[in-house]
Amino acid sequence: MRVLTLVFRPRSSACLTSKFSVRKMTTFVLDAFGLRQFNNPSYTGTQITYDPVEFEAKINQVYESGGAELKEGYAPFCKHLFVDNFADVSCGYIAKSPENMHLIESGYESRKEEELAVLVEYIDRNKLPPPKATYLDIILYSRDQINKENEAMGLVPSKTDAPWGIISIKGQMCDYELPMQPITAMRNALGKTEGGSGVPIDREKYKESVQFWMNNVSIK
Repeated sequence: MRVLTLVFRPRSSACLTSKFSVRKMTTFVLDAFGLRQFNNPSYTGTQITYDPVEFEAKINQVYESGGAELKEGYAPFCKHLFVDNFADVSCGYIAKSPENMHLIESGYESRKEEELAVLVEYIDRNKLPPPKATYLDIILYSRDQINKENEAMGLVPSKTDAPWGIISIKGQMCDYELPMQPITAMRNALGKTEGGSGVPIDREKYKESVQFWMNNVSIK
């Protein structure tokens, strides 16, 4: 089998490493944005201690075997796969309670250097170890959308024809989409040049998001 060598650069959407082999069309490929979560102790969101090549192969295998199906996301270019937590990932949030309210912190954060920093609230995982997640939410963007966002941010175009890129993985306790944080909806509405998707705010979904995140908080 011919081996295709691809070099990962943090500011591009190039695929991962020389472990990837040329094969029949791969449906899902880890995008550089999602790769930040792997084996990266400094990452402030959901951390994944797992070989990224094996993770990508596992997601494709689960899907191809009928173990998970594509679910609609917040826009036509966004889909989800919900799979059992095979990677021992921690849950990324917890319900707010009188016992943990004093642990909640806030600060300004950007997900990558090209983005504007936004205000977020969270609990430090060192102060409150997160519970183990039951499911993984595999968040997917279409290849066309990824290329459009990369172009708008001045990043290197993706070098794969796979129709879907894995842009984020969330550990959670349910097998359905949780409301995105209100600040994420706002960032998306700002447009691609500011790191968003360009999707306008949906007022009803925004209200659902506010309700959920008034009662829950991220752990990172």
